Amino acid sequence: MTTLAFLGLGAMGAPMAANLVAAGFRVRAWNRSAHRTESLAGAIPCRTPREAATGAEFVLTMLADDAAVEAVTFGPDGLLAALGGEALHLGMSTLSVAAVRRLVAAHADHGRVYLAAPVFGRPEAATARQLWVVPGGDAIALSRAAPVFEALGQGTFPFPTAEQAALAKLAGNFLLGATVEALGEALVLAEKGGLDPEQFLALMTGTLFGTPVHRNYGARIARTEFLPAGFALALARKDFRLITAAAGETGTAMPLAELVLERLDQCVQLGRAGYDFAGLTSVIREESGLPERR
Repeated sequence: MTTLAFLGLGAMGAPMAANLVAAGFRVRAWNRSAHRTESLAGAIPCRTPREAATGAEFVLTMLADDAAVEAVTFGPDGLLAALGGEALHLGMSTLSVAAVRRLVAAHADHGRVYLAAPVFGRPEAATARQLWVVPGGDAIALSRAAPVFEALGQGTFPFPTAEQAALAKLAGNFLLGATVEALGEALVLAEKGGLDPEQFLALMTGTLFGTPVHRNYGARIARTEFLPAGFALALARKDFRLITAAAGETGTAMPLAELVLERLDQCVQLGRAGYDFAGLTSVIREESGLPERR
């Protein structure tokens, strides 16, 4: 039986870890709030990242941001101190390209391998094993990790390097945010003009825009169902800060990314950090003279 460590049992991590248990992996789990590890049936609760990583063939991190991943990686209680010579660190969080570059270099300095493997999908997709995995790094190492990815998602789209996988995830999240912005503007326009927003959405998703993103986010926006959050605005704002940082690093003009980040900043300032990403539309509604939520 393959042993792996799973660090981070939040809204995404908990169902992912549960699926790995169900797939027959021996899972050693760690979370900053210990009660989450104790409630993960079939997993072995661990007190520190280092303890979880000890003896594991794969160590998966699914944490909120750069700082959280680096905190569990480095230091005397970090996973890197316990990572075996053949073990792989699979970083499944959405991180900055700069942080991924640091993680790759630090692992290499210790004779270890870091693979980026961020995912596309909300918690319900994680539960249903319907994530899309975007791994990047050494091809042989990626091949070894394939059974882990298969237990978590419906497909993989590999890239040659970890940095490229991280950038692909950020570019994809930009497209997601741009779509939410466009949906919000279109549905507010329809509502302001006297159309039933749900009827208008049915027209669009039944003709030109039939993707899961348009259907799922569009439904939340049309109904102003911003709670509970699957992908919270606070995390979306973190991602858009990373997106605009990547734009600056590469010299890319991204005015739409800056607009979405401005909307996200507004939402957080208004106390809506816990809204779903669809809740970005709340500020579009208010700027247009509609109530935040119907």
